[in-house]
Amino acid sequence: MYLKLKRLIDIILSLIAMIVLSPIFLIIIIAIKIESKGPVLFKQKRIGLRKTYFNILKFRTMKIDTPKDTPTHLLEDPDQYITKIGKFLRKTSLDELPQIWNIFVGEMSIIGPRPALWNQYDLIAERDKHGANDILPGLTGWAQINGRDELPIEVKAKLDGYYVEKASLWLDIKCFFGTILSVLKSDGVVEGGTGKLIKKNVSTKDD
Repeated sequence: MYLKLKRLIDIILSLIAMIVLSPIFLIIIIAIKIESKGPVLFKQKRIGLRKTYFNILKFRTMKIDTPKDTPTHLLEDPDQYITKIGKFLRKTSLDELPQIWNIFVGEMSIIGPRPALWNQYDLIAERDKHGANDILPGLTGWAQINGRDELPIEVKAKLDGYYVEKASLWLDIKCFFGTILSVLKSDGVVEGGTGKLIKKNVSTKDD
C-alpha cells in the first residue's frame, strides 16, 4: 500500500522540484558550459528495478576524457578529471539534481538504494541477498545517511536491505532530512582512495 502512495509522492514532489529549481538548473548549465567543452548532462547505465537497466542523469562534473564506467573513488587520481565547478557540484550533491527527471518518469524514487553501476557485480550480488534490487533505486537512501561513499559493500547492501524491510513514510522523511544534514556536513564523500569506512557508529536501525 505504501509503495503506491510513495510513487504518487515522487511524481508530485519531482514536478514541483523541476519548476522551483529551474533557475538553479539554468545557472549550473551556464557554469558548466563556460568552464569546459562537452555536454551539460552525463548519462550512465545503472541498475534499476529488478535489475533492469536505465540511464541515470547527472550534471557533468568531469572532463570528457575521463575513463568510462569507473566509480570516481577507483580512479588513480580523480582530481585530474574533476572540473572546478564539478568539485562544487559534487560537494553539495547538486550534480544529482537531473535525477529529478528519472524520478518523475518512474525510473527512480526520491528515497531508495542508490542505483549501482551496471558493472558493480559485487554490490548487485550483495543486494540480491537483501532484496534491495527489487524496489526502485533512489536519489538518496538509508545507506547514504549512514556513510555514503565510504561504506564497505557488505554494509551498504545490509543497510539497503534494512530500508526494503522497514520502508515507511517516517523512514523516508528521516532519510530525506538526514541527507540534507549529511550534504551540509559533507559526510562520507570519498573522491579517491579505497572508500574505507570512517564513520564509527553505522546503524541498521532507524532510531
